Amino acid sequence: MPATSTARTARLGLRATPEQETVLRRAADVAHKSLTDFILDAAYQAAEQTLLEQRLFMVSGSQYQALLEMLDRPESDNSGLAGLFLRRPVWAKK
Repeated sequence: MPATSTARTARLGLRATPEQETVLRRAADVAHKSLTDFILDAAYQAAEQTLLEQRLFMVSGSQYQALLEMLDRPESDNSGLAGLFLRRPVWAKK
C-alpha cells in the first residue's frame, strides 16, 4: 500500500469467525504489523491485483498471433468511424 500522510478517516467494518481472527492476529504478529495494518495491506494488494486483472488479458499463442495479423493488415476505409471523428465531442459542446 502506498505510503501517505493522509489521515485515515474512512471506516470499514467486518466480522470474522474466531478461527479467522486467530489466524489474522498471528499473521499480523509475524509480520510485525497491527491487525488493522495487516488486514488493510492484504485487502489493498488483493484489490489492486483484481483491478490489474481487468486490464491484463492472457491469451493463447494462436489468439495472440491472430491479433498480430489483424494489426498488420492494411487499413481500410470505415465511413462510420470517419463520421464519428468529424463530430464534436460531447464534453467540448457548450
